[in-house]
Amino acid sequence: MRAYERLLKYVVIPTASDEESESVPTTKEQFRLAELLVEELKQLGLSDARVDAMCYVYASLPATEGYEQAPAVGWIAHMDTVSDFTEHPVNPQIHENYDGGNLSLGSSGRMLEVKTFPHLSGLKGRTLITSDGTTILSSDDKSGIAEIMTMLEQIRNEKLPHGKLCIGFTPDEEVGAGADHFQVENFGACYAYTVDGGAEGEIEFENFNAASAKIDICGVNVHPGDAKDIMVNAAAIACEIQALLPEEETPEHTEGYEGFFHLVKMKGEVAAAHLSYIIRDHSMDKFSEKKQLLTRITEQMNEKYGEGTVTLTLKDQYYNMEEKIRPCFHLIENAKEAAKKIGLQPKVQAIRGGTDGARLSFMGLPCPNLGTGGYAFHGPYEHVTAEGMDYVVEMLLEIVKIYAHTQM
Repeated sequence: MRAYERLLKYVVIPTASDEESESVPTTKEQFRLAELLVEELKQLGLSDARVDAMCYVYASLPATEGYEQAPAVGWIAHMDTVSDFTEHPVNPQIHENYDGGNLSLGSSGRMLEVKTFPHLSGLKGRTLITSDGTTILSSDDKSGIAEIMTMLEQIRNEKLPHGKLCIGFTPDEEVGAGADHFQVENFGACYAYTVDGGAEGEIEFENFNAASAKIDICGVNVHPGDAKDIMVNAAAIACEIQALLPEEETPEHTEGYEGFFHLVKMKGEVAAAHLSYIIRDHSMDKFSEKKQLLTRITEQMNEKYGEGTVTLTLKDQYYNMEEKIRPCFHLIENAKEAAKKIGLQPKVQAIRGGTDGARLSFMGLPCPNLGTGGYAFHGPYEHVTAEGMDYVVEMLLEIVKIYAHTQM
């Protein structure tokens, strides 16, 4: 079975995580995919496949006889998706021999346009997979899961010699909780890769330092005719806070290693308002400066409108894994070699985001990230190609071969 065929089966299972939920996992629907994957892993010969009470799937494939000294390598992807554009089931669309031009997404009125996504012209002739334009595709990260499962099937079918392989599928990655309950010691791997990136051939070991910032504003609401020196308009203060942040430090004005403040959600009225931000920067110093700026703005607002008017809650989410990957840079070099062996030009770049691997690296499991062949995640324009997924499977197999002949 090709990887994209598995993807088509997985995407119709709703697995959106929920940032507001306090349960583990944040949505019970994630168990549906977890239980299916356990069944498939057992069919592939991974007899210890299991899902725990917190919806983490674990399995391992023992080393081929004679390859027990090879390092155990882990393969990780996440089962959940973002909650945006998930109001109804995903209806994947297959566009064979795609012409590389603009493409209407079902009857949604949305169009995948080359001017917005210039890489589309390079996908000409491939089998392009999209949603119908009303939902996400769920390629993030069900493509990664499908590719790992297909890798395992090919190892079995081809009787490919290998060291111990450890498999992990996590819940709640999209809400920053994918590594919260991951059992690193029991996982059994020396090193791992998350398969959770973009185009095939991408290799990532630097990521943002990340924090969330929640700002609650308490106003005073009275009749506007009697409001002088009494009213405190929480909604207006929310606008004032946003205006005090540097306009150029937003996602739509930054690239590469440049960090940002991202206003994710804003709601409010006179009596109360709420702002929800994410803060990102590759530099720890600049990351700290961004948090300090929000703290100063909060203090400034409280001096102006009265103590307790504005409350800031900052929470660090994950850090740049570069410092944990550098000491075991063979992970990157071997991935580059694997890409070249199958005819891909490896692209080593920084992630403008994060993965489970960022946190796992700080938990003792060095874990860079590999591309899945997908594009435009987290929205209705998400797409992937069947051929790109095939390339990723080949690249994973080459990495397995390299480590089978490595002794650490």
